[in-house]
Amino acid sequence: MAYADQDGMSTNRLVSVVIVLLLHAFLGYALVTGLAYDAVVAIKEKMTVVDVKEEEPPEEEEPPPEPEKQIEPPVVSPPPMVVTVTPPPTVRTVDTPPPAAPIVPTAAPPAPPPPAGPTAEAKPRGNPGNWANTNDYPSRALQQEREGTTGFRVTIGVDGRVIDCQVTQSSGHADLDAATCTNVKRRARFEPAVRNGEKVQGSYSNRVRWQIPK
Repeated sequence: MAYADQDGMSTNRLVSVVIVLLLHAFLGYALVTGLAYDAVVAIKEKMTVVDVKEEEPPEEEEPPPEPEKQIEPPVVSPPPMVVTVTPPPTVRTVDTPPPAAPIVPTAAPPAPPPPAGPTAEAKPRGNPGNWANTNDYPSRALQQEREGTTGFRVTIGVDGRVIDCQVTQSSGHADLDAATCTNVKRRARFEPAVRNGEKVQGSYSNRVRWQIPK
């Protein structure tokens, strides 16, 4: 009997403990849930909703109306003044010729003095035809059968020798012209020119005809 009571008491006690635990758990859950709900409500009451409105852009001001252009009246210039100028009377003057200069007789120029001695031009010594001969014919011109006439003028010194030779008329062939002056300067001799009895430089002109002998 004692063991049975003891078992029954143990079972009841265990049941009581479980019930107490369940009650504590329920109370804890209810407490936590209620406190959380109250906290949410309190926070919700303290929260304020702020409605932020976007600022609208300012309206653009219309430009002021342009001022009306004032039409200026045309400027009318007065007509030009016409001034008539009367020319002064023309006075004609008669020029008086100047008095004629007195005529002074001029003396006649003196007559040139008579020559003090003889005057003569340079003259060649010997025959000018011997100054150039067939043997002087340029070989190339001879082979090509070229002919022509060369005019020349020489300057003669007081000793009668040729100082200078110039071609006055070309034969058309440079070698024939060169041969003319070369042979004349080498062979020509002259009687020098004379002025008032004194020997002076003179000049002489002639021609050389280059012709191939037949």
